[in-house]
Amino acid sequence: MQNTGIELLFEGNNLLRILEGTLNTIQIAFISIFLGLIFGLIFGIIYSSKNKTVRLICRLYLEIFRIIPILVWLFVFYFIVPKFFNIDISGEIVAICVFVLWGIAEIGDITRGAIESITKHNSDVALALGFNKLQLYKYILIPLSFKRIIPGVVNLTTRMIKTTSLVVMIGVVDTIKVGQQIIESNVLKVPDAAFWIYGFIFFIYFIICYPMSKLAKNLENKWNK
Repeated sequence: MQNTGIELLFEGNNLLRILEGTLNTIQIAFISIFLGLIFGLIFGIIYSSKNKTVRLICRLYLEIFRIIPILVWLFVFYFIVPKFFNIDISGEIVAICVFVLWGIAEIGDITRGAIESITKHNSDVALALGFNKLQLYKYILIPLSFKRIIPGVVNLTTRMIKTTSLVVMIGVVDTIKVGQQIIESNVLKVPDAAFWIYGFIFFIYFIICYPMSKLAKNLENKWNK
């Protein structure tokens, strides 16, 4: 009797392999967002500078990562950079590097917008009390910006988790790659394998991303009030 797609999910170690691929996806996304958050805050502070040259350079960096698709950056870092510098880089490291650079750009812009949305009165009062620039950012601007930054960071995390599906193009074994391997090895004996495997992967992405999306929306609504 021919197996069905749903039986294929629980056949052998297929389910475990998909979950391991999911863990790899989550690791890439969360390491990237963690490093992107740290350096993105610094980038956002620099971007909020009044110096036109500094702002132009920061804007150029931001636009480069917004205009050029992430897939292109993955190919550049995986195929071109190692050959140019004669080094060997794993697909996972390439993925993290690209997503961190993207995260820095996006979180930096979120931070810059949050800082600039704070009324000038707060800065004037702090400066009048004798705060220097470092103290102004440390005790006034960054704490006041934090609530405005968090929803955007949560949204970016959701986008990053979904975008990790592209890492399969550079050989990283993630959820999608594992699903493809299972389908290809069983397509002849289980014609509806793709429906069930990709359906299950869709469900995994949904249960990871939907709560985060709702959290970002709820935080935004709560703090806007």
